[in-house]
Amino acid sequence: MTSFLVRRVLGAIVILILISLITFYLFYALPRDPARAFCGKICPPATLELVRHNLGMDKPLFVQYWLWLSAIFVGRDFTQFGPCPAPCLGYSFATQEPVFDAIVDRFPVTLSLTIGASVVILSFGILTGMLAAWKVGQPLDKIASSSSVIGASLQIYFVGPLVVFFVVDTLGLLPRPSYVQFTEDPLTWFVHLLIPWLVLSIIFTANYTRMTRSQMLEQLAEDYVRTARAKGMSGRSVFFRFAWRGAMIPIITIFGVDLATLLGGAIITEQTFTLHGIGELAVQAVQNTDLPMLLGVTVIGAAAIVFLNIVVDVLYAFIDPRVRLN
Repeated sequence: MTSFLVRRVLGAIVILILISLITFYLFYALPRDPARAFCGKICPPATLELVRHNLGMDKPLFVQYWLWLSAIFVGRDFTQFGPCPAPCLGYSFATQEPVFDAIVDRFPVTLSLTIGASVVILSFGILTGMLAAWKVGQPLDKIASSSSVIGASLQIYFVGPLVVFFVVDTLGLLPRPSYVQFTEDPLTWFVHLLIPWLVLSIIFTANYTRMTRSQMLEQLAEDYVRTARAKGMSGRSVFFRFAWRGAMIPIITIFGVDLATLLGGAIITEQTFTLHGIGELAVQAVQNTDLPMLLGVTVIGAAAIVFLNIVVDVLYAFIDPRVRLN
């Protein structure tokens, strides 16, 4: 287990460096000058050169990247802003605030959306898929299969406003979506994020319902399941004690891959419900040619995805004893 975790952490570091390097170089391929974006519309040439010097943009591109990367571990002194303690991701070109502080301030919103939607997806998707497989060919199976097809065809930016209009504005069943810190009021945090969770999870829940049903039916046709039934075990015991373990392995694998898509969906959800999370920072960074903010959001998002994938890999050994991490 230890050697596995060490290998995965080292691999994660390499992946994050490559992601940051590619993002850094692609950003400078844009036709828009980041220094001019920082300086403003009316910027004399002398002032523009001073801004480039203060931001370190007059140095070779590889040197700029090395200064940015090393600042994460040792910090950096900026002529324009002063000292930036580690972990330093620089200062935003648009707002002149520390990038790391801005991300830390917005990260709980995106994290709450992702975790809450994941719970809904795995709970309802897997449960509905298992029930559909348990009652295969019966009305419950047909309803679940039809609903999953409809759910997979819906889009967040279409469903979100409709749900707010009917549930909030017309019926008044729930408050308008917003973010309240969990530590301040857990119940208010839950109620105000319930609609975004449900909307974000619609497409994924439909997909996991179909995958779970398919995997369960496949496992029920395996030799070891028929052997268990031949030995006199009840259908319920075989279904819930043996078949579901084998079915969960590919589902968890796909969920690890879907985490990136889920974070992307969280960005759209934030824009749909006007939630101020990392997605909003990413959109504003692209619009303002804000390299430090764009790099910071990309690296933090990639780090979260890599970490969650490591957790998913570790879960394999607990779900299926045949899997060993070595």
